[in-house]
Amino acid sequence: MAARALGWLAVLALVAGLGAAFGYAPREAVQGNVQRIMYLHVPAVLTAYLAFALVFVGSVGYLLTRRAGWDRLALAAAEPGVLFTGITIASGSIWGKPTWGTWWTWDARLTSTAVLFLVYVGYLLLRGMVDEPDRRARAAAVVGILGAANMPIVHFSVKWWRALHQPSTILGPEPSPIAAPIAATLLVNWIAFTLLFAYLLAERLEIARLEDPDAG
Repeated sequence: MAARALGWLAVLALVAGLGAAFGYAPREAVQGNVQRIMYLHVPAVLTAYLAFALVFVGSVGYLLTRRAGWDRLALAAAEPGVLFTGITIASGSIWGKPTWGTWWTWDARLTSTAVLFLVYVGYLLLRGMVDEPDRRARAAAVVGILGAANMPIVHFSVKWWRALHQPSTILGPEPSPIAAPIAATLLVNWIAFTLLFAYLLAERLEIARLEDPDAG
C-alpha cells in the first residue's frame, strides 16, 4: 500500500515537474528551449547520487553485521541508480549536441560519470555471477563501497580539472546563480525523481524480500 501511494505521488510530481518545465520556467536566453533538458538531466544525476549513497550504506551495513537486509537494500538501490545514471548520460548527450556540437567528449565530468555507470553495471553483473549468498553479498559490498568513492570525483571533476562541462550550480560551494523560476522548477523535478526512486526502491525491496526464503 505504501509503495502504491509513493507511485501515485511520483506520477503527480512528475506531471507537475513536466508542467513547470514547459509552462512555468522561462526560455533560457542563450541556449533557448534545449536548456529545458536540464530539468531531466540534473534531477537524474542527483537521484543517482542518492541511490549510490544508499548502496554504500547497505554495503557497509552488510560487512559490519552480515545481515541480509543490508544487502537487499544495497541491491534495491543499485538498480534504479544505474537507471538514473543512464538517463543522466543520455540526456547530457542530447543536450551536448546542440550546445557543444558533439554527442560525447572525453571531458572529466562525462568520463567519470561513464565510469560510475560501468562500475555499478559491473556490480549488478557480479551479483549474478556468484551463487553463494554470503560470498556474493561480500563481493558486491566491496564493489559498492569502492564505487561510491567515485561520486565525489564525478561531482567535483569540473572544479578539479579544466573541463568542457559547466561548473556545478547545484550542491556547489558557492551560492547558486540560478534564477528563482528555474530553481523552483528544478526543485519540483528533483522531488519528483526522488519520489520515483523511493517507489522503485520500495518495490524492489519487497521483491528481494520475497525472493529470500530466510527473510522475515
